[in-house]
Amino acid sequence: MAKAGAVRNGGQSAADAAALAAAQDDRDRFFDGFLDSLGDDDEWQDWLDLTESLDPEGCGAASDFAGRNDSSVTSCDPVLRRGDPGYAVTVETNFDTGKTIIPGTGNKTATADATAVVRPQCAFDADSDDVELTCDGEEIEIDPDDDDIDLDPADLFDVVLVD
Repeated sequence: MAKAGAVRNGGQSAADAAALAAAQDDRDRFFDGFLDSLGDDDEWQDWLDLTESLDPEGCGAASDFAGRNDSSVTSCDPVLRRGDPGYAVTVETNFDTGKTIIPGTGNKTATADATAVVRPQCAFDADSDDVELTCDGEEIEIDPDDDDIDLDPADLFDVVLVD
């Protein structure tokens, strides 16, 4: 029973890591899109609101992280959860329960699901000409002409597991 629990827990850890990696890949692209759009009228607002469309490529990151957890992605689909973009990922472990004394339980792998989304954490005045953000309670003013903006993707967007 302990081995079956370990296989199941390992599978869930792999699914969680894969879903988070896929969503983080999109978060990084939303962040890059935001930075690239600064100075292009109000296009940056679409990136912060997560309304800009992306070609979802996060499934590659999901497969990489599943592999690091000795598992394989069996499905990876872009999803919207409460308006937030993300990925629903299913993995199957490459490891199994091994031989057991309970009939029918030997050499079983585990399958697990996880979903992770990107959530904006910044508010802004859509009518303002300036790029002034309130992110997680912190005021951030951005000069679009500054070539050295000191921000990270995590400053603007959260990546979280959801049900």
